[in-house]
Amino acid sequence: MSQTSLVFSLLFLGLASPATAFDIQAHRGGRGLHPENTLQAFSRALDLHVDTLELDVGVTRDGVLVVSHERRLNPDLARDAAGDYVAPPGPLLNALPLAEVQSYDIGQIRPGSEYAKQFSEQRALHGPGVAPPRIPTLKEVIDFVRSSGDEHVRLNIETKLDPAFPAESPNPERFVTLLLGLIQAEHFAGRVMIQSFDWRTLQLVQQRAPDIPTVYLSRQSGETPTVSLTAATRWTAGFNPADHGGSLPRTVKAAGGKVWSPYFTEVTPELIAEAHALGLSVIVWPVNRPQDMGRLMDIGVDGIISDRPELLRQVALGRGATQPLGLSLKPSSPK
Repeated sequence: MSQTSLVFSLLFLGLASPATAFDIQAHRGGRGLHPENTLQAFSRALDLHVDTLELDVGVTRDGVLVVSHERRLNPDLARDAAGDYVAPPGPLLNALPLAEVQSYDIGQIRPGSEYAKQFSEQRALHGPGVAPPRIPTLKEVIDFVRSSGDEHVRLNIETKLDPAFPAESPNPERFVTLLLGLIQAEHFAGRVMIQSFDWRTLQLVQQRAPDIPTVYLSRQSGETPTVSLTAATRWTAGFNPADHGGSLPRTVKAAGGKVWSPYFTEVTPELIAEAHALGLSVIVWPVNRPQDMGRLMDIGVDGIISDRPELLRQVALGRGATQPLGLSLKPSSPK
């Protein structure tokens, strides 16, 4: 069965489902369609009426928050004025001023790379008056969202730092100070969530801006797990699931989180039910196949982060999703 046929089969099967709240999040703006974390990707995601733009932030040498998944210029994406890709591993963002960071074109994946194989359909927009995609500042993204007229879409902002490599990013205190300072200066606190694998930053956000929902990312498997059920790790700010019955939902609740965001293969109906009983929402990542989207919706996740937001929206609408989850996470009064 083709992917398109599968989508419509899932739509048909979901027509009888009752309307439910659901959060459709475009991962890195929807990198299956357009260059990741760029205004081109965010524009397309808004056209698709997603509920949330998921994105990542780092900090330049001159203290500007920029939208980038890597703490470095990505050698599979960043090309200089001569069209040459940067050499691996790429220079650190915090070693470069903003002007230099934004001088690189990130609109074409390096041919033959694993990234190119994974996202072969990704295309940058070209034509008269269309600038090559660059790394935007977080302020530019906020300005873009505000100017779009879309008053409902939210930002799910991930802080990119690794406790094992403290020199590669600002320390958590400075990172959170810069991030909250911008959000508050832009009067945008009611439209953001802040997520991280590094729970230290989430603890600081909760202390300084308790109305902003915090999203606790976790990964138990793979090459770079961030959590263990039996011990605290460098990522978990001292929180040990063993102290909470070996339960990640209970650990996130104890840490003060509003949302648990696990890797999508690491959730079960029982864990979702446990999270819901604790008052947590569950948003999984990254889900790109319609059959997985449908299965996860059926077992009760509250939202999905996807590189293919157009497929996710079709599947979600087919299952009766109407109101975005994000609306229920807004603070009760503007700050």
